[in-house]
Amino acid sequence: MASLLMRSGRLIAIIGCCGILLAACGPKDQNSTGGGQVVAHVGDQVVTTQELENEFRLANVSPEKQKDPELIKRVLSELVVRKYLLQQALAAKLDREPGVLLDILRSREQVLENAFLARTVASKAPSSADVDKYIANNPLKFAGRKILNVEQIGFPFGPTSQSVVDASKDAKSLDEIDQQLTAAGIPHSRQMGMLSSSELSQDFYNSIEAKKADNIFFVRSGPNGVFFKVNGEEARPLEGEAAAKLARQLMQADALKAEIGMASYSANLEAKYAGDYANIMHQGEDKKN
Repeated sequence: MASLLMRSGRLIAIIGCCGILLAACGPKDQNSTGGGQVVAHVGDQVVTTQELENEFRLANVSPEKQKDPELIKRVLSELVVRKYLLQQALAAKLDREPGVLLDILRSREQVLENAFLARTVASKAPSSADVDKYIANNPLKFAGRKILNVEQIGFPFGPTSQSVVDASKDAKSLDEIDQQLTAAGIPHSRQMGMLSSSELSQDFYNSIEAKKADNIFFVRSGPNGVFFKVNGEEARPLEGEAAAKLARQLMQADALKAEIGMASYSANLEAKYAGDYANIMHQGEDKKN
């Protein structure tokens, strides 16, 4: 389930592309296949307009930019190289090797998994009333949005840095944290930055609002840890179409997480593990029950 959640951002981008007709691009010859007109031959392999358009879709290239000759040249050249290497791999019968077959199967499963989740979420697109309600229920992200001006220290988070985080819970200044990270040999950077209230939970934002002048806060940001001190804030409401667009994106992300959760629950109910794997997968269930 964790791996699925890590891909949620990419899936939302896929969902956003649903229903968009991509314009055909570049000069085309008169040959055609069931997959579109042929734009290039590489040995017994061909490149079609649909494949080229799909590359643009995956790269989120706008229809206008798809007409750029330099971009067409670069993307088509990459496709030609891929087709050439595919031809060489097939000639070497690599598609018959067990490890390669497993990788192909895995890729197929992931594509279909993503397509199913994307279609399911897209079919439950929120109505205008749902969007308005979401905006009203989340003022920190919209009408009440604020931008916090912060001074921060960022560093790669790992086992060693966890001890520094634990030891810095009562730190009174960033200087103190800077010294601790330096003493522990943890690379870090100190700089000014901005933090939007839309990125924070209500509880965490409330704790920041109740801050004292010397309060230091800690957050995880992807693979990094960040200590920061708030120097000031300014109101920056998000309204109108910009607010509606963000609300739809956030609601799609929430819907995706819900779908993944339901899929995980249903899959675990349906799965029947064999041998030692049954014992491994069911460890701890008796204690929960």
